[in-house]
Amino acid sequence: MEKCRRGSQQGSADFSSSITSPDFEMSWAQKDEDQGNFFHRTWDGFKRDPNRMISPKGVVGADGKVFDAEAAAHATADSPLHRRLKGRHLQMIAIGGSIGTGLFVGSGKALATGGPASLLIAFSLIGIMLYCTVHALGEMAVAFPVAGSFSAYSTRFLDPAWGFAMGWNYALQWLVVLPLEVVAASITIDYWGSPISNAVWVTIFLVVIISINLFGVKGYAEAEFIFAIIKILSVLGIVLDIGGGPNGTYIGGKYWINPGAFHNGFKGLCSVFVTASFAFAGTELVGLAAAETANPRKSLPTAVKQVFWRICLFYIVSLTLVGLLVPYTDHRLIGASSDYDAHASPFVIAIANAGIQVLDSVMNVVIMIAVLSVGNSSVYGSSRTLAALAEQKQAPRIFAYIDKRGRPLVAIIFASALGLLAYIAASPNQDAAFTWMVALSGLSSIFTWGSICLSHIRFRKAWKLQGHSLDELAFRSQAGVIGSWLGFALNCLVLAAQFWTGFAPVGYAENTPSENVSNFFQAYLAAPIVLAFYIPYKLYYKTPFMRCADMDLQTGMRELNLAELLAEERAEQAAWPKWKRAYKFLC
Repeated sequence: MEKCRRGSQQGSADFSSSITSPDFEMSWAQKDEDQGNFFHRTWDGFKRDPNRMISPKGVVGADGKVFDAEAAAHATADSPLHRRLKGRHLQMIAIGGSIGTGLFVGSGKALATGGPASLLIAFSLIGIMLYCTVHALGEMAVAFPVAGSFSAYSTRFLDPAWGFAMGWNYALQWLVVLPLEVVAASITIDYWGSPISNAVWVTIFLVVIISINLFGVKGYAEAEFIFAIIKILSVLGIVLDIGGGPNGTYIGGKYWINPGAFHNGFKGLCSVFVTASFAFAGTELVGLAAAETANPRKSLPTAVKQVFWRICLFYIVSLTLVGLLVPYTDHRLIGASSDYDAHASPFVIAIANAGIQVLDSVMNVVIMIAVLSVGNSSVYGSSRTLAALAEQKQAPRIFAYIDKRGRPLVAIIFASALGLLAYIAASPNQDAAFTWMVALSGLSSIFTWGSICLSHIRFRKAWKLQGHSLDELAFRSQAGVIGSWLGFALNCLVLAAQFWTGFAPVGYAENTPSENVSNFFQAYLAAPIVLAFYIPYKLYYKTPFMRCADMDLQTGMRELNLAELLAEERAEQAAWPKWKRAYKFLC
């Protein structure tokens, strides 16, 4: 009633904005779905949502060599994406969104390169960096749950040109991941010596992933909810290490003594940093999903806090066990036919060493499902980023087409079409093609995470400068600004380590000069691509570096009476017993 009274007082302008609200939109869509037969409803669902415009009429956008940061902020805040994600969806996206070949297979190569101690140190440091990064992202995403998330924050708090570069960097990362992961899933079938062509499996997996995403954000979320459950199998290593396998052999920590804890010295450790960064890619998806969450103020903090437990359980604990179960001298770790060969998975090797006959096949199924999960996330991540870029006039406007069911339909179709590159798996040139596609996405996450930390630092400075207090924030990063500085520094450290190991990798003296040049660009290709997006856009549109006094800190906030809501919630929390307050702080 209060909302109606405000609308009547403010006249027709507010009435026109009220009919574009998500509640009106969903009630309109529900009424439309109740009309006509099933075929008509299905066909009608693909039409553009008539109640929303991508950006307000009459504003000056990126055309005419002028970029309007305020208009871009409004466009991403008013995105017509449906807000249907629930708390359990966000929690599973946070827990299982990025666990794939980087953990299950890539960790084997990292173990062979650096040894078990390097594996543990590198993944722990990257885990600390991700903890700080995701908390910084969570704070901004709860305050501004807008489409495009971190690329939109770079546009709003850093520089529109950098936001443009980060948006396309992130979109390209996920666009190439889809064909890579589909091929990876088909390669897992080869573990059983299947006589069926990989092209057949590529077709099946593409159909599955595309179908899931055509069900909209709810379809993606439910699929991820199911996929994430398989991650509990990593605790198997505890049983094997203490002699629980058929061989009954107690292993303990003998492989840390012989052949040893480190391999290839400091350079081996730096090489593992790169693998760890690739393995953690996708952790930030929980922030991207904020724009499609029914109540981000309630759901996002829980999902963000659980990232810490995910890092500890699924990465640190499982990789500690891997280092105990498999020596880095095992020839199978480096005998893979590709980065997705399950024969090189230290998890599969540990099971084989224990003498368990069937469980290695079960683990291969786990790897295949995890790979499909990452492929599913790739369509979601790329399509939402492309739609947000289009809403800010930083990509072709056709990508901003949102249908009545809240799907960025054109962006989904485009991302799915690039999945057809997976058919290269049936050609003799697959190794070269996919090596360079991996190079495109190699460093992308580092730039994304560094931009999130820097955006948070700038946001906090602007928040204070414009007279706001931290008590006005619904969720605050547990690591704070210091954590964001630490995360940013660690991202820079990984970039430096990648440059060194790309320029002079382990064993580079045995390579030819052309091989070393090729290896460097495979390791560092993402950096020149980011600059290729940033510099021309910066020069053409002459975008300004955003000043703290000029930053928009209002557009995109959902609750109009946020201060009152927070006061009520904090009064309720003050009455909680100590155990509940401790639990809510941690989870």
